[in-house]
Amino acid sequence: MTDDTDDVTVESLIDRLRAEAEADADPETTPDVGVIMGSDSDLDVMRGAHEALDELGFAEQTDFHDAPDARFTYETYVVSAHRTPDLMYAYGETAAERGLDVIIAGAGGKSADLPNMTASIAYPLPVVGVPVQEKSVDSVIGMPTGAPIVAVDAGKSFNAALSAVQMLAREHEVLEDRLVAYHESLTGGVARDSRDLHDMGVAGYVASREE
Repeated sequence: MTDDTDDVTVESLIDRLRAEAEADADPETTPDVGVIMGSDSDLDVMRGAHEALDELGFAEQTDFHDAPDARFTYETYVVSAHRTPDLMYAYGETAAERGLDVIIAGAGGKSADLPNMTASIAYPLPVVGVPVQEKSVDSVIGMPTGAPIVAVDAGKSFNAALSAVQMLAREHEVLEDRLVAYHESLTGGVARDSRDLHDMGVAGYVASREE
């Protein structure tokens, strides 16, 4: 469900989240993973999370009340810790009631507070933090004892999504199977590269990659 861009406000988004939390929807029809970022300028980096989720058979859910056919889904929002703190609080506070099982949160800059704050607000729901820039790493991982967050290296949103699915796989064997198949595809690729590099020789191998 998409609001008219002239009418959308932070308050209307907060109302939407709270209404969804109160809807008592079937967990099999709600997004399993929430992907949030501090600004749409972070999208290029956070696209890696979407790519990993797509690779593992997740579908994007854009309407809370009209789920895709896929069993596992994800949603995406822009939530700024500094410009829209009320929205950040509402997202974290309603996440579990809206059916989310894990949140991937990315933010950039030296004050990349969105992952940390979301982890505190949504606790005990797990949050995987993505420092969008190298200078964001210290901010994202700087959580005190008792306030945990899982964090990946700068820009590694693909790995963040893999970590999120690993968490879900503890309750869903089909996701564990998908993760194993994905890993095996990577090891198979390395084996092929090793064989071809040896058998074709360096020059032939490089030439084959340029074709």
